[in-house]
Amino acid sequence: MSVIYLLISISILVAIVFFSAFIRAVRKGQYDDDYTPSVRMLFDDELRDEEPANPAKQE
Repeated sequence: MSVIYLLISISILVAIVFFSAFIRAVRKGQYDDDYTPSVRMLFDDELRDEEPANPAKQE
């Protein structure tokens, strides 16, 4: 029975740690911009086409 109490207390401690990490990420602005990455993904191929090709190195 004491093992159950130990596991419950450890799981609550882990949950508190993850919750505090989530709150810290929200306060630092980690989730502020959720639109730009989706748009950047759509135009990723066009950006690669505009880059100049690297000349082949001759040895």
